[in-house]
Amino acid sequence: MMSRVQKGLVAGLVATIAVSLLEVANLMLGPWAVSFPRLLSVMLQTPDAMAVGWAAHFLVGAVVLGPAFGVLCPRLPTDTPESKGILFAVGAFVLMGLTVAPLAGVGMFFMRAGFGTLAWMIATHAVYGIVLGNIYARLVERERRRGHDLVHGAPAH
Repeated sequence: MMSRVQKGLVAGLVATIAVSLLEVANLMLGPWAVSFPRLLSVMLQTPDAMAVGWAAHFLVGAVVLGPAFGVLCPRLPTDTPESKGILFAVGAFVLMGLTVAPLAGVGMFFMRAGFGTLAWMIATHAVYGIVLGNIYARLVERERRRGHDLVHGAPAH
């Protein structure tokens, strides 16, 4: 049996991979906007080391936001897992855009990178949230279906 934190970690990793594919497309076919890993590398004061931005992107997406979603998901006020994911991910973006981004010198909501980047960030965070919520709900449902693994009416763990 996986805890909500573990389910969130798995869902966060899958969602981060999905968004990373969009970021790779942006870098290879665009760029349509400044990529999030690039912004993270600038925020971490390593603008020439985009690998640092990619590492931070995976760390935050999988290890920080995923488990946080697992804890908060049952308390989020929407009806579907995907809308809960969108609310959570866009909320995390708003929080980061109002606090971390200005402190890191990239402007409120990363506006020093331009409006296109703001739109890209909102869109990719929404995609992250959709995938996050969907995968998390699938993991919850899979465990619910396995409910026959009970000992005296309680989970065996």
